[in-house]
Amino acid sequence: MLSMPPRVMAKARPGALPMPADRRVSAFAPASVYDRWGEDAAGVRALERGDNVITMFEDIGEDFWTGGGITAKKVAAQLRAIGDRPVEVQINSPGGDMFEGIAIYNVLREHPQDITVKVMGMAASAASLVAMAGDRVEIGVSSFIMIHNCWVMAIGNRHDMAEVAEWLAPFDQAMVDLYALRTGADAAQIAKWMDDEAWMSGSTAIERGFADALLPADQMVRDEETQASDREVNELRALELTLVRAGHSRRDARARINKIKGTPGAAPIGTPGAADPKWTGALAGLLDTLKV
Repeated sequence: MLSMPPRVMAKARPGALPMPADRRVSAFAPASVYDRWGEDAAGVRALERGDNVITMFEDIGEDFWTGGGITAKKVAAQLRAIGDRPVEVQINSPGGDMFEGIAIYNVLREHPQDITVKVMGMAASAASLVAMAGDRVEIGVSSFIMIHNCWVMAIGNRHDMAEVAEWLAPFDQAMVDLYALRTGADAAQIAKWMDDEAWMSGSTAIERGFADALLPADQMVRDEETQASDREVNELRALELTLVRAGHSRRDARARINKIKGTPGAAPIGTPGAADPKWTGALAGLLDTLKV
């Protein structure tokens, strides 16, 4: 059974965060975050696992490209299986759907026993919200927590954009309140960090109150095969977001990517070693072209 370290300080768990009434809206992690995750955090895993450990080494939300992803429904099922015991949550995720991250946070917050969060490589965007559910947060010295404002894709005229901005404001404020309660930092300062899309290394995250202690390096390993698979799927996610930003629907973006890679099904792409240099090279080239 996992032994729980003592809490650094007693912090009241915040209340549930608000969820959008219209769940058809998705709040993404920007493509730039996926790029950084692919460079710095892909393939990082924990050396040891336990029967009361929940691992989050994927996108937050359902992942079209792997058939996986971390969802509130899956986390709730894992918590039921663990039962009334302390839980360890291991995170290495670039984020994903912000609103699914809020739902996962709310599910974890309801667990009656202590939760220790370990940031193995990265807890960015929606994954940073999940990390805040921990009674204790440990982070690797070279790991990162990244926070930013709620990020969505919208289309329309200036009146539509004003309406979207007004609609997003309560969610940004809810995240500010959550981070402030966890860290004790000034809300205005946190809002500024979110505006700046702040990347916090292990020591900075501790200094600012987003984490409590450094995670020993000998508890982590970078698996080369897993790293290759992570980066492969990461290219697909980043390209999808780039196409959506250019005005394509998600359905159309995925269809175009599948046409380029020449396979009708997406889920097998997550299989380690499944990369075909011909289409991965074509995707990388197209992604570079679209980013210019």
